[in-house]
Amino acid sequence: MVKLFYCTTDSQSSANELAASIVEQQLAACVNIIPGITSVYHWNNEIQHDQEWLLLIKTTDDMSKALKEAIMKIHPYDSPELISVDVTDGLPDYLQWVQDTVK
Repeated sequence: MVKLFYCTTDSQSSANELAASIVEQQLAACVNIIPGITSVYHWNNEIQHDQEWLLLIKTTDDMSKALKEAIMKIHPYDSPELISVDVTDGLPDYLQWVQDTVK
């Protein structure tokens, strides 16, 4: 099954490093980097407003554990946002490409 992971980070360079590492290791078929999002959240009993970069990571269920481990090794946050959703529909050729590309 194809999965879509969401992960945020604090800079363009961090986003580029994470994406390149993930794709080079064939833990994901593709990573989209969306710059300039604003995240609003509670941290240390305060409401934070931060500019972040969002990574959309396309992988498979079988690679989920290895992907999470690889991200945790190089991510600048202590507790990064790293959540996933199952892809239940999409173009069959694209979904097959994701599965064939991830090792």
